[in-house]
Formats: sequence, structure tokens, C-alpha cells
Amino acid sequence: MDWLFFTEVTLAGLGSGALLSLTALSFVLIYKATRVINLAVGEILMLGGYLFFAFVTAFGLATWLAIPLAIAGGALFGFVVERTLIRPMLGESSISVLMLTVGLGSVLIGATELIWNTDPRALPDFMGQAPVFIGEAYVSRKIAIGFVVSALVIALFLLLFRFWRGGVALRATATDQAAAYSCGINVPAVFSLAWMVACATAAGAGLLVGAIGGISPTMGVFGLSALVVVIIGGLDSVLGALIGGILIGLVEAWAGTFLGGEYKLVTTFSILIAALMIRPYGLFGTVEIERL
Repeated sequence: MDWLFFTEVTLAGLGSGALLSLTALSFVLIYKATRVINLAVGEILMLGGYLFFAFVTAFGLATWLAIPLAIAGGALFGFVVERTLIRPMLGESSISVLMLTVGLGSVLIGATELIWNTDPRALPDFMGQAPVFIGEAYVSRKIAIGFVVSALVIALFLLLFRFWRGGVALRATATDQAAAYSCGINVPAVFSLAWMVACATAAGAGLLVGAIGGISPTMGVFGLSALVVVIIGGLDSVLGALIGGILIGLVEAWAGTFLGGEYKLVTTFSILIAALMIRPYGLFGTVEIERL
């Protein structure tokens, strides 16, 4: 075996896995706080890429300014969605809210195609082209930067959940909403905060994914792989999103390289089926026991 080539494939898989983990974090943040599975995360990721593209090309903003504005646009979108669509659905069945997010994703795709049409586009380069070497192994600069940024963001969230007052309130709300109310926590505000932070995270992931592979109305399919990640890692586990993303990123890289591209999804969903059979609540998800 060519170990140098294997190392390069593994490093690329780690980079892809980090982006999957970052996207999966958006699922986890919303589910932890509101018990809603947001199937529009992939389309919100797409929205972040297109917002950055619009700020740079249509408004002529510098990339250093367009990046935070695109992320802030994702946060604003999350706030509006939570207040206008999700909050009125409180108390409704889970499947109703789930289908609402499916519809939201379809609307975002349609709006994107109306404004920018269906042609793929390349984002303005804001990462540079200089190669990165780890020892003798080559890594794409964009993948390396994506890995580092994703790792830092996930580490920050782990710290915030443990030490920040808002993170503690989010964990308390996720554990028991009634108890959180009784402790004086503003639960509706926590819901809004979770949606804003999650959508901002997805928009930021969209910038990184778009910088690597370009943007298109179909790039939201990346969220499907991220959904697999959170199911394997646990819908309410930040650590599960991290480990699940790295696992799926590595498996897809190895399968796509050594078995063929057509085996990537086959392998990924085979792992998903096995995980659901063995641990349906995920590797690190909360075990919920219902008594009848």
C-alpha cells in the first residue's frame, strides 16, 4: 500500500468530517433546545454561501466584511423562522413541525433558483491557493482551513455549553422545560437563541463548503450526510456530532477512493442502519426509556 497516498486521503477525510461535524452541530443545537429536527439545515447552509456571494459580487463588499455579514444573515434568518413559523407550532405533533422544515427547505431552494438560477458558481477566493504539507503529505489549503475553523468552533461550543450562562440555560431547557421555567429561565428566548446560533453555524459551514466545492441550489444535500452524522452520534450530543462527523468523513473518503465513488453513500448508509439497530439513540445520545 502507498502509505503516503493513504495519509493524504485520510487527511482529506478528516477535513470533510470536520465540516460534517460543524453542520451536524446545527441539528444538535436546535434539537437540544426545542426537540425539533430541522431538515432545512442543508438549505440554510446553502443560504450562507449565496449570501456571501451576493455581498461580494453584487454589493462589492470586501471578503473580511462579507463573511460576518453572511453569518449574521443566517442568524437573522433563524430568528425570523423561529418566531414566525416554529413558535406557533409549539404543542403540535413532531411530524407536523418536521414537515414544516421540509417545506422551508424547498422554499429556500426555489427562491435561490429564482434569484441566481440553477447554475453552479464559484465563490470569490478568500483562503488562498498555497499548498499545505504535513510532513510529506499534501493537503488542500481550503480543506485544511475548513478543518481548523470547524475544530475551533466546535471546541468553543463545548466550552460555552459547560461554562456560559446561556449554554447552561440551553442545557436546562433541553433537559426539562417545566423545570427551566420554574427556575426563572426564559424558555422562549432560549428557543430563539438556539435557532439563531444554529442557523449562523450552518451559514458559516456554507461558506467553507462553498469555498471548497462551489455553490449551487443542490448543495443542501450536504445536510443529508450531516443528518446521518447526528443520528449516529446522537441527536442531542455535541460530542456525538464531532465524533460522528469525523467517522463518516473518514469512511466516505476511504470508500470513495479505494472502492469507487458509487460506494460512498452505500457505505455511509450501511453504517447508519447498523447504528440504528445497535444504538438507536446514537453513540452519545440520551437514552430515553418510555414506560407504557
